[in-house]
Amino acid sequence: MTEWFYNIKTGEVEEGRQSLASELDGPFATREEAARAPEVIAERSRKWAEEDAAGD
Repeated sequence: MTEWFYNIKTGEVEEGRQSLASELDGPFATREEAARAPEVIAERSRKWAEEDAAGD
């Protein structure tokens, strides 16, 4: 089964591990999911910030 990764350094989607793990987000099941990684990261960051603010 192919795994897809989003390279946070280059902004490119990669099939399999082609770069350093520290530069990758994933794995994702599809190329399309990997391409959405920046959106997913932003959504999670907003959610965590809201949870932190509510906990203060």
